[in-house]
Amino acid sequence: MRPKHDLSGLIAWVYRDEWRGPMQDALSRHAEQACLEVGVELANIKILVGDHAVSTVWGAAFEDLLATDMPDGRNLADEYLKRRGWKESVSTREYITGLRRSVMSLYEVSGLVPGESMLLRDLICGGEPVRVMEKRGSQGLRQWDRIATRIIPLRDRNVISGTLMLLDLEASDILQRRLGKIARKRVRETKLKARCKDDGAEQQTTMVTSATDQLLSMAAFMFTNLWLSDELKTAQGNQFPELYNAEGDPIAFTKMHFPLKSGITLERVAAELNALPALQQADASFWNWLSEGDPQQKAPPMKQIAKSLVTRLEDGSLVLGTISLQGRRLTLEVNSAARASHGRALLEQSISNLVGPPLVEHLDLAELAKAKQAEPTSDALDLSSEEKRGFIKHTLDTHYRQVIEEPIPALGNKSPRTLIKTPKGREMVAAWLKRVENLGEHKKPDDPMRSYDFTWLWRELGLEALRR
Repeated sequence: MRPKHDLSGLIAWVYRDEWRGPMQDALSRHAEQACLEVGVELANIKILVGDHAVSTVWGAAFEDLLATDMPDGRNLADEYLKRRGWKESVSTREYITGLRRSVMSLYEVSGLVPGESMLLRDLICGGEPVRVMEKRGSQGLRQWDRIATRIIPLRDRNVISGTLMLLDLEASDILQRRLGKIARKRVRETKLKARCKDDGAEQQTTMVTSATDQLLSMAAFMFTNLWLSDELKTAQGNQFPELYNAEGDPIAFTKMHFPLKSGITLERVAAELNALPALQQADASFWNWLSEGDPQQKAPPMKQIAKSLVTRLEDGSLVLGTISLQGRRLTLEVNSAARASHGRALLEQSISNLVGPPLVEHLDLAELAKAKQAEPTSDALDLSSEEKRGFIKHTLDTHYRQVIEEPIPALGNKSPRTLIKTPKGREMVAAWLKRVENLGEHKKPDDPMRSYDFTWLWRELGLEALRR
C-alpha cells in the first residue's frame, strides 16, 4: 500500500537531467559549511554519520529546492505538478503544494502525545503553538526539545515535512539569535514601508509575514549546516580513532611470546640478538627494533578520525618494535600485522634453534575500550528503584529550593526569585526552567532523574502560564 503522501514520483523527477545540477547545488549549500568546519569532504560524511544523517541532509536540500524558484523562474514542484500531477492522488498533490509554500523554521516542542501529535511553537516568527499530527517524530522527542522542520497546513490538519532535525539547546540558541536579529530588522523595515504607504493594519500584518517567510526561505541551509556540524563533531568524539603507523598500516598491537628451548640460557639468546644489525640494545633485557631506512609515511584512508602513531628514538630512528627477555621467554611487541610478520621472520631466521613456536597475543583497542565502558560500576547506595527515586526527589527538591534563591550565571548572576518580578525576567526564568526540565527528559529510561516532576517549581515561581 502506498503511503498517503507518496513523493516517489517527485523524487524520481529531481534526478532528471534538468534538475540534477540544481539539486547538487542545494546539497552543497546545506552541507558545505558544516563539512568545512570539521574538515571532511561532502562525499565522505556517510563514513562518520551514517545513512540516516545523509538522508536527512538530502531531504532538507530537496525540500528547499521544492520551495525555491530558480533564477529563470522555474520551480521543481510547479513543474512536476503541471506535467505529472494528474498521476498523483489529491492528498499527495495537496502535500506537494504545501511543501512548495513552506519555510524551514525553529520550533519548540511541547504538549506531546507520543505516536499521535505535538505542539510546535515557532521560535523565530513567534505566535501561539500549533498542533501538528505526527506519529513517528512525536515518539522520539521530549518536552522542550528544539527541532528544525517545516509545518504544512492541509485541509483537515497540520503536519510536518519529512525532514526533522533535533538541535541541542546551544545550537538552537545560536540559530535563534542569528535569525531573530535579522527577522526583527526586517519587520521594522517592513512596518516602516507600510506606514509610509499608509497601509492598513491587515495589510501591514500580511507584509510582515511575507518578509519573515522570505527570510526563512533564504536561510533554510543554515538549519541543516548547524545540525550537520553538531552531528559530525559528535560522531568524531564518539568514534574510536583509527590509528596508522609510519608505513600506513592499520594499528594492530601484537605480542609474540617465544619460549626458550630447554637448556638455552638468556645470555646465549642476548648474544644472538646483539648480533642483529636491526636491533639496538637499551638495557640487559630490552632491545629496540629499528628501521634500516625511514619509509615515507603513507596517507591513511580519507577519514577525519584517522591518526598516526609513530615512535622514534632521540636520534630520530624509527622504532618498528621492541624485544624483551623475561623469565624463560622472548617477547616481540609490534603495532601492525605487517610488522608482526616481518619481525617473526627476522627472529626465526637467526634464533629458531633457540626458541620454540610463539604464542601470539592480539590487542584490539576498540574492543578494550568497549569492555572498559561495560565494566559494572559499584552502587554506593544499595537501594531499590523506588528508594532511589525517593532519594533523588528529596535531594532535587532541596537543591532547587535553594537554587531559586541564589544568583545563577545563566541568568545574569541574578536569582530566579528576583527576576520573576519583571515580565522580561519571567521569560528568562521560564527559558531556564525549560532547559533544566529538558535535560531531565533526556536521561536514560531507567534513570530515576527522568521521572522527576518539575511542576511544583513552575508553580512556586508563578510561571505556570509560561509553561507552554
